Amino acid sequence: MKSAFRSAAVAAAILASVSASAVQAASNKVVIGDIDDMSGLYADVIGPGGIEAAKMAIEDFGGSVLGQKIELLTADHQNKPDLGAQKFREWADQNGLTMVLGGSNTGVSIAMSNIAREKKTPFIAIGAAGASLTGKDCTPYTVHYAYDTTALANGTAKTMLKQGGVNWFFITADYAFGTQLQESAASVVTAGGGKVLGAVRVPLSTTDFSSYLLQAQASGAQVLGLANAGADFTNSLKAANEFGISKTMKPAALLAFLSDIHSLGLQTAQGLYLTTGWYWDLNDKTRAFSKRYFEKTKKEPTMNQAAYYSSTLAYLNAVKAAGTTDADKVMDELHKMKIDDMFTPNGKIRADGLMEHDMYIMQVKTPAESKYPWDYYRLVQTMGGEEAFGKLSDSACPLVKK
Repeated sequence: MKSAFRSAAVAAAILASVSASAVQAASNKVVIGDIDDMSGLYADVIGPGGIEAAKMAIEDFGGSVLGQKIELLTADHQNKPDLGAQKFREWADQNGLTMVLGGSNTGVSIAMSNIAREKKTPFIAIGAAGASLTGKDCTPYTVHYAYDTTALANGTAKTMLKQGGVNWFFITADYAFGTQLQESAASVVTAGGGKVLGAVRVPLSTTDFSSYLLQAQASGAQVLGLANAGADFTNSLKAANEFGISKTMKPAALLAFLSDIHSLGLQTAQGLYLTTGWYWDLNDKTRAFSKRYFEKTKKEPTMNQAAYYSSTLAYLNAVKAAGTTDADKVMDELHKMKIDDMFTPNGKIRADGLMEHDMYIMQVKTPAESKYPWDYYRLVQTMGGEEAFGKLSDSACPLVKK
């Protein structure tokens, strides 16, 4: 009887050990989700190209971490905040989600950031520009990676002021992103001695900008501030050229991507000033990554697609360093690390969640200046991270100790 009891006890101990190991292994499986606009007006900014960039990062990392294969889930939020939040919660509840990459649309990302807090799941916002993500809407689990409305305004709006563009009229995307971008740019303009003569809010995916552009023209402003992005940006700029408005007003591209310039063509986009956190032809590291990316997609990567690659690697390195997928421990590693890769040589994730790094003011080349395919930008100025994004001590994030 004693022998039988002892054997049963040993068997139970082994079973418990195996079960504990299985639970530990399951808890350490990395499941990355990508929730983005895959088919709408922002699809070219990240979209399917972002999925390829994330896959490249996973492959370069080795495909596994903590002894298990890395899984990638993808979903189209269709620019609907409730849909993005619902998919985030579903994956967290049912799929063992350990991190989410958030694509374009500030409204969707704010909704997803709330789920990140609720589920204690790291959320890396990349395509969304709204600076409130690391301001009043910050969470302990949100990282804002590539750029924000503050940096865009400090780059493009200040540059336009230096060029004599004192009086502004804004055409603004009618949701959180447009509101925050207009407010940031208007603050820079007024602080620099300029004036805002008017603004008009435009629904997403508008195709006819004629009435809005006529209001801008009637204002007498020198600068047409385009506080929109993706297809809305390209359609509004095309219309401004067609109506001859860009001859009397100087367009300000407050958020433009390489994909936008490629769509517009240099004949239409030439001379535009814009602010970006990355450019494929900036240096040897950016060119090496872009060559590999181009082989897969037949397109040069946008800033945000490059940021998808960089942020995925940063997260995986943090998991490896932490030795676990525990969100708090991984976030601690992210806040400690220096990001030195093909995206930035000097990135750091601040206490408010902002990934602070250099930003670049570019001017779009003329057709005559462009020497090879996708040769679109001329570097005007490099802004240091604090110059672009502002001081941490000025952050509106409640997590920042004053």
